[in-house]
Amino acid sequence: MHFQWYPGHMTKAKRMMQENIKLIDLIIELVDARVPLSSRNPDIDELGKNKARLIILNKSDLAEERWNEAWTEYFKKKGFHVVKVNSRKGGGVKSVQSVIQEACKAKIERDRKRGILNRPVRAMVVGIPNVGKSTFINSLAGKAAAKTGNKPGVTKGKQWIRLNKQVELLDTPGILWPKFEDQTVGLRLALIGSIKDEVLQTEELAAELIRFLAANYPGVLENKYTITAAPDPYVMLGRIAESRHCLVRGNELDTEKAAMLLMDDFREGKLGRLTLEYPQTEEA
Repeated sequence: MHFQWYPGHMTKAKRMMQENIKLIDLIIELVDARVPLSSRNPDIDELGKNKARLIILNKSDLAEERWNEAWTEYFKKKGFHVVKVNSRKGGGVKSVQSVIQEACKAKIERDRKRGILNRPVRAMVVGIPNVGKSTFINSLAGKAAAKTGNKPGVTKGKQWIRLNKQVELLDTPGILWPKFEDQTVGLRLALIGSIKDEVLQTEELAAELIRFLAANYPGVLENKYTITAAPDPYVMLGRIAESRHCLVRGNELDTEKAAMLLMDDFREGKLGRLTLEYPQTEEA
């Protein structure tokens, strides 16, 4: 299966970010804690040269805690500030404000020496589609400041949000990059819902997830759906369909429906806390 999704509005969004970068002190980059490296847009490092950087490991409640810790250390070694966050429930959000001040300490000190007092830190919030930017901003602001949606492409334009006297945020649309060099990255992004499901083969995607879980989290599917293991992922999909009574006319198994059910369960954390990529393999 080949993964690619780069609608026209993303080119426009990237241009808008390039035009606004001169106004910015800090880049707050949201990544999905289940796939922290795959969910980083490689263009952001180029865009954010010489800017203070903060990585938000969002949806950290859906990833294994030991890997959250490992990824936190990985990014800190690369010079980023890092905060683990669960935007939907507000976990970790309170600590973000103080980390923003810490990340911009040098800039605030420079301003003070030049007699510029109380100028707010201006932060650009970036990230790929469906990584939770709008939910994060609303959680941080304590109000519905940004539009949210559980599908990619909800935020279309830019908007400034004043958090308080110290911080102003620039919300930006989620953008991917034009070409995935590594199709494994495309697969991981498809699994977490950052590529529109409409352009994907759901059963193939579910089969890939089943393969990964069998290798890294044996027993998870068997326990969740009360089924027995099988080496063939499509047989497993059939067993999930049977267990969950996904049927079409004539009592045939509806594996398409079972695949969608499995993907939803995974994305919502109903299979437990699962991490799809690990730092040491990336550095090897």
